[in-house]
Amino acid sequence: MTMARVILTIPALSLAAAEETAIRFENDFRIEPLAVTVNETDEAENLWETAAYFSTHAEAEEAQQLLHLPAGVISLLPDTDWVKHSLEGLAPVVAGRFFLHGSHDRERRRHGGVPLEIDAGTAFGTGHHGTTTGCLLALDALLKRRKPKNILDLGCGTGVLAIAAAQATKQKTLATDVDPEAVRVTILNAELNGVSPLVQSVTAPGLKHTKIATGAPYDLIFANILARPLISLAQGLASILAPGGNLILSGLTRDQVRWVQASYRNRGMVSTQTLFLGNWATLIFTNPVKQNRPKLIHSGHSLSTAKGAGWELD
Repeated sequence: MTMARVILTIPALSLAAAEETAIRFENDFRIEPLAVTVNETDEAENLWETAAYFSTHAEAEEAQQLLHLPAGVISLLPDTDWVKHSLEGLAPVVAGRFFLHGSHDRERRRHGGVPLEIDAGTAFGTGHHGTTTGCLLALDALLKRRKPKNILDLGCGTGVLAIAAAQATKQKTLATDVDPEAVRVTILNAELNGVSPLVQSVTAPGLKHTKIATGAPYDLIFANILARPLISLAQGLASILAPGGNLILSGLTRDQVRWVQASYRNRGMVSTQTLFLGNWATLIFTNPVKQNRPKLIHSGHSLSTAKGAGWELD
């Protein structure tokens, strides 16, 4: 990709004149600007400018001469690392024991807890969204009661939830996403965070992958996607959740909570907690363990429960 390094700016124009100048840049076959913009510079005076971007100073000078723009000003673009600049606006996220930060905040890692380094990039999920934070808070609460041993992160994005679970439990975790780019990023982030031996990531539409089927049942399943796919996957997710296991669902808004909850309750799941962060909701369900009841044995007029030889399971 050719980078823009020089700007030719024509200042102090009316809006009509700025738009006309922009059209001249775009329609003249003799010049090839990388981009052309029209920007308001003085609202009170209604002044505008036209800016054309070029890769070299010579190209900008040639365009100025060919279009007869003596008032134009040629300047260099500042040498700015825009990725780094944008990341600096993302402060670390603290969610229970989890401290989620970008590479620019690596030195701010706190002692204790579970540090996670995830940079914003080409896949969803830096932890700054209410749905991801809600899932991390739900995981933190769950880990105070039990440690799941078999984990699935459905719709993994950057892999932040799978990596957090693997870091905290030291158990193997399967991360899946419909987007191959998300899978690629998850693998890189797992390596960066030192859990690549524990995190496996595959491209899968929904639950359609042999890795998902052969890995079931799961003690813990994350699904941070959207309300409609959560509902369509309710039967499938319930069927691969181990008895006593937990579902952590997010990607839905407050007004969608009852709708999603009903779908999972109808599949036998029990709602144990709901978290709200702004307008975003995170739902936690458990798959109840069925109690085995002893058979009743009739003996004359008495009725007793047998607990010795001959005790059968329902």
